[in-house]
Amino acid sequence: MQWLLRQLKFDKNTNSVLTLNVTLGFLAGYVDALGFMALFGLFTAHITGNLVLLGAELATPGHTFPILKILVFPAFIVGVALAKIIASRCQKNARNALVFLYVLEMVLLIAFMLAGMSAHPLDEENISSLAMLTGMVAAMAMGVHSACGRILLTDLTPTGMMTGNVTQLIIELVELIVEGGDNRTRRNFAKYFWPIIAFGLGALLAAFAYARLGFQALLLPIAMILILACVEKWGKAGP
Repeated sequence: MQWLLRQLKFDKNTNSVLTLNVTLGFLAGYVDALGFMALFGLFTAHITGNLVLLGAELATPGHTFPILKILVFPAFIVGVALAKIIASRCQKNARNALVFLYVLEMVLLIAFMLAGMSAHPLDEENISSLAMLTGMVAAMAMGVHSACGRILLTDLTPTGMMTGNVTQLIIELVELIVEGGDNRTRRNFAKYFWPIIAFGLGALLAAFAYARLGFQALLLPIAMILILACVEKWGKAGP
C-alpha cells in the first residue's frame, strides 16, 4: 500500500492539471450514470456503449424500435461540432474559448435537467417527445464535454470514457513493477489513476442522487461546471 501511495504522488507543477482532470472525470461519470438510470440504459458520455446496446436491442425478438439510442448519435455530433465552431471563433478573436465551452455545457446540462423534469414520469414502452429531447440534450452536453478535452485541454487524459485510460494505467503499472519506472512513469500512473477513480465515484454518487432526487440531482454537475467557468474567467488573473 505504501508503494502504491508513493507512485500516486504528484508534484506541484502538475497539481492544477490533475485537479481539473479529476473534476471533469467526476462530472462525466456522474452525468453518464444519471443518464443511464433515467433514460433506460442510455449512455450520454460515450458512444461505444450505445452502439452495443443498439445492436443488442435490434437482435432481441419483439423489441421496440430503439429510436432514442439512434437519436443520440446526431445529437452528440452536433455537440462536438458546436464546440469546435465556438472554439475556433474564440481563438480567432483572441477570446477565452474554454469559458465559452464551459458555459455552453452548463446551459445544456440545465436543459437536460429541465427537460427531464418536464418529461417525468418516463415510460420506456412509450417514449415521449420530451423524453427523446432529454436524451438528445444530454448527449449534446457530453459531446461538448468530450470535444473540449480534445480541442483545448490536450494535456488532460480523456474524461468522457475510461477504457483507454484503464489500458494505459495498466501499461504504466507493469512498467513500474517490472522495470522500476522513472519519475515520468510515476507521473503518468497518477495522471491516469485519479481520473478513473473520480469517474467511478461520480457514477456511484449519481446513482444514489438520482434515486433520491430525480433530475434535480443534476444541480451538482451544473454547479461544478459553473465554478470551473468562473475560475477560468477570473481565477487565473495575474497581479
